[in-house]
Amino acid sequence: MAISLNSISRAAGLSAPRVLIYGDAGTGKTTVAAGAPAPIFLPTEDGLGKLVVDAFPMLTSWSSVIEALSALYHEEHQFQTLVLDSVDHLEPLIWQQVCMDHNKSSIEEFGYGKGYVEALTHWRTLMQWLNALRNEKGMAIILIAHAEIKRFESPEVDSFDRYQIKLHKRASELVQESMDCVLFANYKTVVQKEDKGFGQTKSRGVSTGQRLLYTEARPAFVAKNRYSLPTEIPMSWDAFSQALGHSSNPTQNNPQPQGE
Repeated sequence: MAISLNSISRAAGLSAPRVLIYGDAGTGKTTVAAGAPAPIFLPTEDGLGKLVVDAFPMLTSWSSVIEALSALYHEEHQFQTLVLDSVDHLEPLIWQQVCMDHNKSSIEEFGYGKGYVEALTHWRTLMQWLNALRNEKGMAIILIAHAEIKRFESPEVDSFDRYQIKLHKRASELVQESMDCVLFANYKTVVQKEDKGFGQTKSRGVSTGQRLLYTEARPAFVAKNRYSLPTEIPMSWDAFSQALGHSSNPTQNNPQPQGE
């Protein structure tokens, strides 16, 4: 197709979102995903617990993940949301496939990080499948991941620790770039100051028990969104969906003055 000014169009409305939710174990990430419209789970770990949801059998190889994605793309179904739980348990399956493709015993055997670079080919393939399901089947995409604390080497200030997605750095960057939202799931913490006497105080973080989805990056964690969402959202799919709907409504975001 030849590209000209006649090929320009204006986007209409929101496409189904591509969301990555990450956090410590037990924060309720999978429960949030289970609240999405008509979800189908692609489990690479036993993380469903007592949740009653539609799910493929445990996917224990890269080829089985591709088979599940292909089935959702080529066969008729009523599912509206794909949930991959979890991407950090998918990563060893990708490494295993890379090693099989190149007759290596481990990803480290490649040397100089070449194995992780080879793995990006499979991560890109995954993103292509997810985008096809989103763009051609109208499915929302939810990726679940665990968090880990890593040292962040900042070019502007001293290095500091922060929560990051539990993936190899190259894979994490590619996945984050492909998502519309990267949401950090955690308990809300408030700082309380304790009087130690003699004019000294001690600060400590206290959990409120309230679970939140954080939508914008802070020094303590990675996060992003492309929808101008509130910085904090109650940890449920309904709350996320309501915030998403509000952000996409220009009348709500920028109310017009009423005539007298």
